[in-house]
Amino acid sequence: MLDKIEGLLRELFTCLQSAKMYGIDHALFQKELDKGYLIFQDALSARDEIIIGIVGEELAFEKEVLFDLSKMLNPTIIYLKERSIERLSFYRGLSRDELEKFVIFISGKKEESGVDPQTQLSLLGIRNISVGKLKTTDETIAQAAQESIKKLSLYDDSAKNVSAALDNALNLEKIDHLSLKTSINNIVESLSGKNNDILKLATLKRYSMETYTHMLNVSIIAMHFSSSLGFDKEEVLNIGIAALFHDIGKLYISRKVLNKKDKLGEEEFDQIRSHTLLGAEMMLKYIDSLGILPAVVTFEHHLKYDLTGYPKLPYVRKPHIVSLIVSICDVYDALSQRRGYKQDYSPDIVYSIMNKDKGSAFDPNLLDRFFAIIGVWPIGAIVSLDNGMVAVVRDENESDILRPKVEIIYPRESKESVDLLKRQDLKVQRYLDPWKEGKEFLPLANNQA
Repeated sequence: MLDKIEGLLRELFTCLQSAKMYGIDHALFQKELDKGYLIFQDALSARDEIIIGIVGEELAFEKEVLFDLSKMLNPTIIYLKERSIERLSFYRGLSRDELEKFVIFISGKKEESGVDPQTQLSLLGIRNISVGKLKTTDETIAQAAQESIKKLSLYDDSAKNVSAALDNALNLEKIDHLSLKTSINNIVESLSGKNNDILKLATLKRYSMETYTHMLNVSIIAMHFSSSLGFDKEEVLNIGIAALFHDIGKLYISRKVLNKKDKLGEEEFDQIRSHTLLGAEMMLKYIDSLGILPAVVTFEHHLKYDLTGYPKLPYVRKPHIVSLIVSICDVYDALSQRRGYKQDYSPDIVYSIMNKDKGSAFDPNLLDRFFAIIGVWPIGAIVSLDNGMVAVVRDENESDILRPKVEIIYPRESKESVDLLKRQDLKVQRYLDPWKEGKEFLPLANNQA
């Protein structure tokens, strides 16, 4: 249902824009209105009433906050709030004429007549749309929206603090360890929610956005992995901080060297190749506030389990277990991300690539535990089953990581939860890239109602 609501609101926005740009008598506006009416009819065929709430400056439907649509519809949201409208209800029986009058009403200028909006709609002959304040019966909408907004705000604030800590390290300035640990903890708690908008790690945008986002991703994955391994909360947070700074040397180099327009000199190439050494030297300056672990991990995360990586050591010693953990999370995230310089790898290919290096690049026991926890098909992955149905992964089965618990989302009438461990007649056939062939199924995957 959520995908229908999003489509409905998008088309309503298009109708509003058409009315403002062309006027209500223009053929293009009338064409968009026809399209919008059909979408409303389709959505209302499944229920008697559709209620859209406005909480703060966000649109909400049932327990879902529509963050992206709220940005698109911000001028309209402001218009509605200025008129004390925070609840829109559309009823089965809505006519095209009523929808047209409603679009004209909310696209026009505010009238200072003193008449409340609902009365104005009634005077216009609109019976199947009502507006006003959120009612006590809409408490679920308000509470769910406020909780999601609160979490997103907490995430944004915490991510900004993390970004500031990385900036401080780059400039060799003081880092507030307690504030950083609190921010890392807040991010983890924010990510424990179900709202997919919170999972978009897009707050860290300065310098190399890819590297910033990668560092935060690795930190989050490493904390999830180490927590599942049995480390206590304090140790998990320290591991998260160490993982956060693992590529600080590369970030420093990218700011100073990789953006240079002139040809790089041999010394600059050496800098790029030695980002682990540079990063460790930077982290050694923060032992008093961050401890030794960030320096160790920064130095060792490319050593490899069999010590064939870099930097080369003058003697043989086993890498720290946290370095081994971070190296797995580092490679996993790097292979999983869309990058301009490499092809996209599906989760099963990432699993295959990393397993080829089991025992050489990676501790074999840790790698097995990592995929038992993360799964070959991670939670949220959209997959095609061998019977032609499309499903989203909802949970893992550690006893058989190739057979997760899924929810069939297409065809819609076949929607059900299936444990593939108990359904040996079914298996995952392939991964559907959410940027490509899986894009059309994203609304269905995100709607867990």
